[in-house]
Amino acid sequence: MQASVGDRLLIHGRIVGQRDRTAEVIEVLGDNGTPPYRVRFEDGHETIMSPGPDTVVRHFASEE
Repeated sequence: MQASVGDRLLIHGRIVGQRDRTAEVIEVLGDNGTPPYRVRFEDGHETIMSPGPDTVVRHFASEE
């Protein structure tokens, strides 16, 4: 998995009824875009995470 600052992580719910969550990558702590990442969730909570197989990277589309 590789991500850059500004990318979004889509974390799928793992339990029936649990909603998907989205977090913005605000810092990449690994080498060459690899985890761990410092992320900010929609509610403002920040944490450091190493995403699992239930996570998808949505790359930031830069305006050119």
